[in-house]
Amino acid sequence: MHKSQVFFYLMMAFIVGIFSSSLIAIPQMAILILLIIAIVGLAVVTYQKTFNDDNDGIYKRRILALIFFSIILFSLGAWYFNKYNSSHSFVKEVSDRNIDIEFRGYIDSESRPQGQSQQYVFKVKYIIFPKYVIATDEKILVTDTISPARSYGEDLIIVGKPQMPSGINSAGYANYLKTQDVVGTIAFPKISKDTKSRVSFREGIAIRIYERIYSVKKSFESAISKSLPEPNASFVNGILLGSRQSIPDDLKNDFNKTSTTHILAISGYNIAIVSTYLLALLVIFIRRRWAFWIAVFGIVVFTILTGASASVVRAAIMGILLSFANGYGRLYDQKISISLAALIMILLNPFVLTLDIGFQFSFLSVLGIAYLYPILKEKFSKIKGPEMIKETLLMTLSAQIYVLPLAIYYFNNFSLVSLPVNVLILPFVPFAMALGFLIGISGIFLPLLGKLIGLFAWALTAYQIWIVKFFASLKYSNLIIVPNLWAIIGVYLIIIGITIWGTKSINVQKDV
Repeated sequence: MHKSQVFFYLMMAFIVGIFSSSLIAIPQMAILILLIIAIVGLAVVTYQKTFNDDNDGIYKRRILALIFFSIILFSLGAWYFNKYNSSHSFVKEVSDRNIDIEFRGYIDSESRPQGQSQQYVFKVKYIIFPKYVIATDEKILVTDTISPARSYGEDLIIVGKPQMPSGINSAGYANYLKTQDVVGTIAFPKISKDTKSRVSFREGIAIRIYERIYSVKKSFESAISKSLPEPNASFVNGILLGSRQSIPDDLKNDFNKTSTTHILAISGYNIAIVSTYLLALLVIFIRRRWAFWIAVFGIVVFTILTGASASVVRAAIMGILLSFANGYGRLYDQKISISLAALIMILLNPFVLTLDIGFQFSFLSVLGIAYLYPILKEKFSKIKGPEMIKETLLMTLSAQIYVLPLAIYYFNNFSLVSLPVNVLILPFVPFAMALGFLIGISGIFLPLLGKLIGLFAWALTAYQIWIVKFFASLKYSNLIIVPNLWAIIGVYLIIIGITIWGTKSINVQKDV
């Protein structure tokens, strides 16, 4: 067995341990017993006299050692999730008491309008009581009045009644807050400016960096909004910057009906498009490995322009590692790179594995592009046509096949028009993103040039929006399906089996 395969299996054992513990409460004592059994088993199988020194004995020793190592890492994964899940929180202690609590800290996210209010994440540095002060480093979600508009990095004093996220009516939204490390919520508190900064020198540097990032993002959004009419401007801001709060509700509903909402969210798919096109363009002029590093730089720039939120950074990590696999052209790199990206993100926040739908969609779409796309590309190689359009269609189809079963499970919606709509609009998404980027750059410095480029962007996005609206208006555009979890797992087993069979078929053809 290749060393990279062993590394892959050990990573997966740790991830499965986290996954299992997040679904079923595994007692710490049970984890400890399992860990002791695995360590004893490992000691027995690696003892020199347990097996003979012939090939058969060496094979048995290695396989059993891998199994017991995997059990050890499974146990450590389960223990890690339990430890993370039970970590102490001072905000949790003072929540749901129906008394006013004073928090001091700073705004740790963009402020997002929500009708007649605004929401933002507040980093709590101190909890103030009459006779003592608690220093902490936790996040709460604040719902504030629409005015004055709040901005990232503001030092504030907030006084109100905090609640636990589990008290939110929507369980899905409460789970989403957990993936963002938000431990409490507070609605319409009394707010005043804090004249004293509560952050360390290192944290202050990070705040200033993010202030610049959000400033650039706002300038981009403003330039696009001034160069395009609505809803085209909101559509471009959605696919380029992930900003979709200005998109009308009826248009959002049309995107849901046609299963094209993924276009409006920065995910692994968007990053994969950026990295794939950059690589494809650069390898024409320079060596593949140099092209990889330039593509990585492009992904970093793209991430900064979108605001560098946690979900975008996660997608960027996946995109960079996928580019690494493509840039260095190794079979094992893809599998290990994608798994390593997932492991890093899960270590940072284990909740994303089972609670973060965006993480799951990004992971599956990148898997589809990494493994299913080469199969489809080989199968459809004899079909003539513009390579760029054909590649975009096949990449889209690969990502959609891997994401669709999970999307049906979460949203109970199966779009009968999803495939034709995606085929008709997705080949043009990279061009719309490119035009949006040019509008943002030129609109900041040369507004007239931004409006000129905006004419081309308007024509392209008007076509895409019309396609979505037209197919969504059809009487039987979608079906309501409530699938069983085991049925979804069965579908994914079939998809994985087909992918493995197709990969082996391609390898056999190459060998021949």
